[in-house]
Amino acid sequence: MGWHDGCIRCMVGVPTASVIATILCFTGVALFCGCGHEALSGTEKLIETYFSKNYQEYEYLIHVVNGFQYAIYGIAIFFFLFGILLLAEGFYTTTAIKHILGEFKPPAIKGGLISTVTGGPPKPRSARGRQPIHTLELLCRCLGKWLGHPDKFVGVTYVVTILWILIVACAAVPVYIYFNTWVTCQSIAVPAKTSAGISNLCADARMYGVLPWNAFPGKVCGASLLAICKTNEFQMTFHLFIVAFVGAAAALVALLTYMIGAAFNYAVLRVTGQAGRSKF
Repeated sequence: MGWHDGCIRCMVGVPTASVIATILCFTGVALFCGCGHEALSGTEKLIETYFSKNYQEYEYLIHVVNGFQYAIYGIAIFFFLFGILLLAEGFYTTTAIKHILGEFKPPAIKGGLISTVTGGPPKPRSARGRQPIHTLELLCRCLGKWLGHPDKFVGVTYVVTILWILIVACAAVPVYIYFNTWVTCQSIAVPAKTSAGISNLCADARMYGVLPWNAFPGKVCGASLLAICKTNEFQMTFHLFIVAFVGAAAALVALLTYMIGAAFNYAVLRVTGQAGRSKF
């Protein structure tokens, strides 16, 4: 059978859910990391410009922002590698399941990837007539030493999902703060919406723990706050935080999809009695 026919048959084993989840994961993490990084920088600039003039008052904030930005770099690298690994596991297990169920049998990898999951040994080669191992088959065998345990991937993905839920919750906090500030500005712009005086409508950075309580001025009220809300810096930072939150939520959906897919694959292997026959 030619390579073309082999590739067509291999496409039957493409894990659609894993592919969609990988695209969603990469897109969500990219939005979260890129927009979150810039939004943190914008917040730091707004605090320095309008809420505090003393460097010592927002010095700790700068260190916190820098720490979050370095963490964002680590998150991007981790999810890039983790997404590729989960996608490879999806291809691996889906191919094995379809082979077990007899839906297809790709000849190029039948002695490498498939046999390790199903328990079937590779075809023996005589010492005198040993054939060279194809590059694809060698790659599949190397992957086979690391993949083939959907139960473990379910556990790892579950832990990562729990941690990511905490990150999504943290990403919602700045959106909430900026939204409250924006609502306050709308009340200032239309005084008829509130019975309080315009001068009493304020945004206090100290209330959210962004600045210490002895920071001066620490808050901005009335027309000054409305002027801040109309600046490009505020509008851009607000929308960047929203996009970062949406990206984090998209990555969470991708993780849940990964986990459901891995759990399903493992359940099928368990039902067919192949989960315990893996050689690694």
